[in-house]
Amino acid sequence: MFIVNIAGRLGKDPEARFTPSGQKVTAFTIATNHRKGKEDITIWVRVTVWGDRLDKIISYLKKGSAVIVVGKMNPPSSYTDKEGRTQISLEVTADMIEFSPFGNPDRAEQGNVATQGSEQMPYDQNAYNRPQPNYGSYSATGQGHSQHTTIDDDALPF
Repeated sequence: MFIVNIAGRLGKDPEARFTPSGQKVTAFTIATNHRKGKEDITIWVRVTVWGDRLDKIISYLKKGSAVIVVGKMNPPSSYTDKEGRTQISLEVTADMIEFSPFGNPDRAEQGNVATQGSEQMPYDQNAYNRPQPNYGSYSATGQGHSQHTTIDDDALPF
């Protein structure tokens, strides 16, 4: 199993369809950029979501939405494009979808963030500026130890 995290923007609105057995399948494409030297290369990845467990977040997605998808990478397939060139097709089966914190500024205007089809949580733009509570963290030096340790150079194995 090959798990990937992909951050990018939707190339089109998500499209839902149903298999002959009635199972829901939602698909969309994500464009992500990769810099090679001075050239930007756009890589397109098809994302497939099986069932309805991510429907809440998918309902907020549209063309241009910035997302992070975590899922299983399917084996690449190849096809021939209109100009006769061989192209590689990448596809991920999504396990989790999140809005990218580096995405569209309109996400903050909507005031909601949802992940994994969970309940909507209020978006707090100032959360990074507040001091974080200390929940039982431990110091790097440990309890009752001094901060400085003297090491004899002869005791080092190298």
